[in-house]
Amino acid sequence: LAAIFVAQAAGIHLSFGHQLMIAFTLMITSKGVAAVPRASLIILIATADQFGLPTFVIAAILGIDELMDMARTSVNVIGNCLATVVVAKWEGEFDEEAPYREDTEQAI
Repeated sequence: LAAIFVAQAAGIHLSFGHQLMIAFTLMITSKGVAAVPRASLIILIATADQFGLPTFVIAAILGIDELMDMARTSVNVIGNCLATVVVAKWEGEFDEEAPYREDTEQAI
């Protein structure tokens, strides 16, 4: 979506095929972005440069990327916590009664 914004802000028309190629490229290159702060801007700059889009427009995105980065980090943390619980349940190691026990040392 940000790459389309960059093109529109620069007055560049992208065909549907170009939009699909940009989306495909960003899907591949953005794997693992949530774990690295500000990595989305680097990937966006590299993709914009690859497709001949001006990179100076990305400076406008810099102001709101901090908020978006906080949301990405939150989703990443919640996803990691959920994955940990799911794997623990599959392995039979998750004790659902542990938080309700009086003796906390026994729960650990």
